[in-house]
Amino acid sequence: MNINLAQIKDAKTGRCSSYDRTGRNHDCWTIEAGKSKVLADIRGPGIITHIWMTQGKHYRECLLKITWDNAKSPSILCPLGDFFGLGHGLVNSYQSSLFTASTRAPYQLNAGCALNCYVPMPFRERAVVELINESKEEHRQYFYVDYETFEKAEENTGYFHAEFRRTNPFGGWGHEIASNKAGSHLSNIVNKERMAWDNNYVILETKGRGHYIGCNLSVTNFRGDWWGEGDDMIWVDGYKWPPDLHGTGSEDYLNQAWGMQDNAFLRNGSSIFEGKTTLVPSSSPWSEGAYQTSYIFHLENPVRFQKEIKATIEHGHGNHLANEMSSTAYWYAEQPTRVVQPPPVEKRLPVLRDNQGHWLYDKRTQCPGPAIKLNAEMRRNKKEWAKEQAKRK
Repeated sequence: MNINLAQIKDAKTGRCSSYDRTGRNHDCWTIEAGKSKVLADIRGPGIITHIWMTQGKHYRECLLKITWDNAKSPSILCPLGDFFGLGHGLVNSYQSSLFTASTRAPYQLNAGCALNCYVPMPFRERAVVELINESKEEHRQYFYVDYETFEKAEENTGYFHAEFRRTNPFGGWGHEIASNKAGSHLSNIVNKERMAWDNNYVILETKGRGHYIGCNLSVTNFRGDWWGEGDDMIWVDGYKWPPDLHGTGSEDYLNQAWGMQDNAFLRNGSSIFEGKTTLVPSSSPWSEGAYQTSYIFHLENPVRFQKEIKATIEHGHGNHLANEMSSTAYWYAEQPTRVVQPPPVEKRLPVLRDNQGHWLYDKRTQCPGPAIKLNAEMRRNKKEWAKEQAKRK
């Protein structure tokens, strides 16, 4: 991060934490089921410099909520794990420039994990950090919120925003068609112009002035083969074709290639690597059906917008796949802006598998994306795929 450690500043350093006010060693807070607590209420002008949190579970059930300058709605509203870059309710150790996590129980659900956020979050009047427990049991939370306050607000700083989105399943038109296998050419349809604008998975869509600095993207891989042929397409300040930024594939947008790898770099990587979440761990980049969370940060190359932005990605080329997709987008905005409401708690829980590897689908907990309307090319290719599969039987 661009921090001048040698600079002497007229600032006051502070911390809100869960330490035991009695002087004993019960240094965590308990939040009852269905309740919320304010972890920090800081008067500005100031900046949150660091957040540390640790807990034993509820990575999707608890929501982190941050509201700037007495706004009517929060600018951050995310499941706890996803905000810190860990999808699917799983924990793992990883390091990036903005977030880190550390655990002694990698690739497990409901295990202890330390979460750190180093994103600078300036504010002018007030910052309120809350945790909402939407689980059906008590939640125990340890935390630090470190900050600085000033006499005068710094100029030309934006407000940090983060929002969570999910589709389970994505409304792909040809999920039966394999990727990178015989017959996969049938997924290679034309996807451009308004068709792409309307159908791609949406990572971020917001209005105002600011800059987009990245996201994490989680996939529950129902098909079990490669999910990452989809191109990123980012529109700045309204629709046009081609979009302002058009990529070449999901792993390319995530700054990797030939699939995702088991690494976690400062700007990009895998916080949850799919090859370690199969029933039989695998190092293959062409996965075998499990969970992946990837992240990408545009720190030197943020996407700046003056009026609005729509950041999207295809799920499979031409959006033919129907896996579960979720994401957390990160950006700075000139003013505090409302973020989308996450799905209800029961509709954002991870999709699990049994001991034989069968997915435990439950329509009551799904939040499906809109089904992509079939066009003539899609119908023709689906019929051709069915014919080819019939011949192989």
